[in-house]
Amino acid sequence: MSGASLGKEDGGLMVHAEGVHKRFGRLDVLKGVDLKVKPGEVMCVIGPSGSGKSTFLRCVNHLEKIDAGRLRVNGHLVGYREKGGRLYELREREVAMQRREIGMVFQRFNLFPHKTALANVMEAPVQVKRTPTAQAREQALALLDRVGLADKTHSYPSQLSGGQQQRVAIARALAMEPALMLFDEPTSALDPELVGDVLEVMKQLALDGMTMIVVTHEMGFAREVGDSLVFMDGGVVVEEGDPRSVLAEPKHPRTRDFLSKVL
Repeated sequence: MSGASLGKEDGGLMVHAEGVHKRFGRLDVLKGVDLKVKPGEVMCVIGPSGSGKSTFLRCVNHLEKIDAGRLRVNGHLVGYREKGGRLYELREREVAMQRREIGMVFQRFNLFPHKTALANVMEAPVQVKRTPTAQAREQALALLDRVGLADKTHSYPSQLSGGQQQRVAIARALAMEPALMLFDEPTSALDPELVGDVLEVMKQLALDGMTMIVVTHEMGFAREVGDSLVFMDGGVVVEEGDPRSVLAEPKHPRTRDFLSKVL
């Protein structure tokens, strides 16, 4: 799955979800999600806790297996191959190859505590892509500079603020040169004064043309940076549209009710 084969089988879309269902035991978390994300688009996803936002994001890179529907990234089914109208699960090695195309940044930074910022960013290119160490180091230094942490290369996570750790996590995801970046509430675990630096890095990524799906509570970011805004509730997409329009004049009563509490 490479950028060169972008969406050939899927009308040029970067992400195409059709009727995606996911359940945990008896709990239906996703109840038929349909979404389309074009290359270079920044889609912001909002909604109450338990609405299925994070689960959907985890399905996009097959951290969670879907129970029904189709989910394609770059024109390729995620986690499965289709033959004769039936889906067959890919081997873990094949799924890992797909994940190389998809960067993910979590609420909690998930950095290796025993490795410096530089080593954290170098790890995946060296171990997964077999990038020569000198080249990986050069790329990692450039990425840490890009996220404003050129002076923190030899710092360990415990020596960094939450915002700095999250920026290292973004650099680490970018080190794999993904075609798509997923952000799962990347600022929700941060002190308010640290949020701005992380959002600024994400804003710059958007300006650079990175395709992004961002689950967020930051309505200002959604309004300013998002190309589309999706409101989810109860495992379905309730409303979707231009962020400024949805935030200013939501059409669905449930969206209006939610926004009245958060804006």
